[in-house]
Formats: sequence, C-alpha cells, structure tokens
Amino acid sequence: MDFHPRPASGEPTPWAFPAPDRGTLPNGLTVLRCHRPGQQVVAVEINLDAPLGAEPDGLDGIATIMARALSEGTDKRSAEEFAAELERCGATLDAHADHPGVRVSLEVPVSRLPKALGLLAEALRAPAFDDGEIKRLVRNRLDEIPHETANPGRRAAKELYRSLFPASLRMSRPRQGTEETVARIDSAGVRAFYEAHVRPATATAVVVGDLTGVDLDALLAETLGTWQGDTVAARAQPEITADDSGRVIIVDRPGAVQTQLLIGRIGADRHDRVWPAQVLGTYCLGGTLTSRLDRVLREEKGYTYGVRAFAQVLCSAPDGSGAALLGISGSVDTPNTGPALEDLWQVLRTLAEGGLTDAERDVAVQNLVGVAPLRYETAASVAGTLADQVEQHLPDDFQGQLYARLAQTGTVEATAAVVSAFPVDRLVTVLVGDASEIAGPVRALGIGEVTVVKG
Repeated sequence: MDFHPRPASGEPTPWAFPAPDRGTLPNGLTVLRCHRPGQQVVAVEINLDAPLGAEPDGLDGIATIMARALSEGTDKRSAEEFAAELERCGATLDAHADHPGVRVSLEVPVSRLPKALGLLAEALRAPAFDDGEIKRLVRNRLDEIPHETANPGRRAAKELYRSLFPASLRMSRPRQGTEETVARIDSAGVRAFYEAHVRPATATAVVVGDLTGVDLDALLAETLGTWQGDTVAARAQPEITADDSGRVIIVDRPGAVQTQLLIGRIGADRHDRVWPAQVLGTYCLGGTLTSRLDRVLREEKGYTYGVRAFAQVLCSAPDGSGAALLGISGSVDTPNTGPALEDLWQVLRTLAEGGLTDAERDVAVQNLVGVAPLRYETAASVAGTLADQVEQHLPDDFQGQLYARLAQTGTVEATAAVVSAFPVDRLVTVLVGDASEIAGPVRALGIGEVTVVKG
C-alpha cells in the first residue's frame, strides 16, 4: 500500500509586529495605515479624545451613552436606515468609552470599504442624538446596572476601584455610571459632550487590512476627510494616586457558595522601563495553567478552576506618566476561602524568597513571544493594538520592541519585577461572598484590617 508522504515542517520565517505608516489629513485627523496582504476584512479603529475624566460632574456614563448613540442615526439616516446600510456592507460598527477616551471600531470586507468609511464618517460628523434614541439607550443602561451588581466579578471590581482610588478621581467610580448619574442624561447633554470633545484634530484613525488596489488617500479624503472641527489645547491628565495599604473588604453575599476574589494595587505602566520584566514575571505568577498560582491553588489544592495575575493599563499621559492596575483574580469555594488566601500569600512570599526558575522564565517567553504571530493573524487584532498604543501615547514600534525586550529579559530581572509588583503587605483584597462564613478565617490570616460592606 502506498501512503501519501508525510508533510515536513518548513524553515521558520522571521516575524515582527507590523509597523504602520503615519500621516495626517488636512482636517487634522491623524491616520495610521498598515497593509496586511491577504486580510480581506479591513479593520478601522478611531480613537476619540473624550475620556471619562472629561464627563461633567454628576453625569458619569454620558461618554458611554454618546459612544452607543453614534450608530443610532445621523443627519441623513434614521437609526433603522443606518443599521440597514451597515448590514448591506457586511460591516460591524461598535463603540465604547473608557478612561483614556472613546473607541469606535469598524470591520468590513475590503470590497465594501468605501461605503463603510462613508457611513463611519457620517456617524462621526453628524450623529443625530435623537431624543427618543437617547432615552432608549439610557433605559437600556439602567437595566444593565442591576445585572452588573449581581455579577460577583463586576461587583468586586467596582469595590476595588472605589477603595483603591480617592473619591475625587474619576477612576474611583463605575466606568459606565451609576443609576443616579445615568438617569440624569438627556440628548442635550450628550450633544454638548460630543461638541466639546469630538473633533478630527484630536482623533486618530487606524486602518489595517489588504489595501492592494485601494487608493486609501483618496478614499479617506472623500470620507473621514469631510469631518470638520476646531482645534483645542491639550487636556491635562490628573495624577493617578491610590491607597494600597494592606486591607480586606468583604462584600457580603449571604448564602454564596463561592467567594470571588480580586486583589490589586497600582504600579508601572508601559512607559516604565520595568514593564517587560513585569509582564514576564506576572505571567509566571498567574498568566496560564502552568503558573505558580494555578499549580498550587488549582492542581495541588483543588480550591479553584483558575486564578490569574494581570497588569491592566489604566491611563497614560503624553509626558509618559500613568499607571496600571496590578491584580490577581479568581474564585474559590466558600469553606476554603481562608486556606486559599493563606496559600496565595505563601506563593507570594515564596516567590520573594526563592525567585522564579529559569524553566518558568523560558516557558513564559515562549508563550508570550513564540505565539505572537498567531495572536495577530487578523487585521482587527493588529488595529486594536495600534490603537492602544495611540491611546497610551506610545511610539508606533512599541509592540515590536516589547517582544524583543521580553526575549532578552532574564530570570532575576523578572523575579525582581513581579515581587515589586505584588508586595504581600501592600495589597487591597476584595472578597465577594458570605461574610458570616469567611470573615473569621480571613481575619485570622493577618493580611490586613477586614471591613464588611453590603453586597
């Protein structure tokens, strides 16, 4: 019997994160373009300089409502007509608001790019902000809030931010507003926020995909280039401060069979030279199923399905100042909440005393650097990362340089970074669970003052 010859693996080809070409339209809009042969679905990301910190007092959530309303009709089309035109293009249009600003995301087949860019430009240039649509979006948002409060993970995050940051800082309050603030939002307020903060001179467009045969300059001039607006002075970024003195907040959920845990503090962001080592060390601590935390809490003790350590950039300023949230999250069964926290703290102490191993470092580098080409197979993933870099005031080649620096980071350097990121006496711990069951064992651990709040 003759068999087809077994395919042989080829020689690996060099890979680098794609570098964009940067330019500016006459209306002041900054454009980053990246030609990706074979990517027939083009991704467009628009960064709008409308951060949550710019929301008017008492109107937290107005940036979110404005972002959602951008696709709910224009001066030419009703909400239904606009949605129908997007569907005819085979396009998706989404928008969300976060601390750095509002992000608008478009994906469309390259053959329909001209029509879709025209619709995107229309939404940015002349959104309708119809009173009925704004009222509907407000009602939808009010309906979401109770569901978020009932979600242990979201409730833990809300409590951590409230406890970690001063009340004067926008980060201390929910990103999408509270029931009280969202209920005050109306179409006039949304339009005022739009007119104050949305303009091409402070916006950036990222376009990624196979641009073969596409005259992108002409296409942008005919679409996003028609968007007009004045210029404004750069907005000052408030200093990010936080109280990370060791303490425990228990959000009481009587009868809960699991405890949701979220442990955090603030630390270095991507502008800091320690970032690559911090990323590597944090990955070794809790980035995958083979990490220290999972090995102890999941594999050895069976307390959890998984615990993760992470570093999430909060906000960055043009001068390079900023901060990231350094956190550990997961859930454990209620009876083992105390033992799980005790073992978690022991993992952190052992890490400080004995350090990471070369084997852990090597696995982390392989997972972070070796699989990067797979992570960026789609135009959307490349566009999202480039837009993140713009949002965080980073150079266009940052991601490519990061992979090179990760590969060069040694075990000792990664150990020092992760130990500095998660000091055992400077962590704020939020537990969402049954206080009557877990408060006593947690107090006995001595990891900080324990406070119980209503769920």
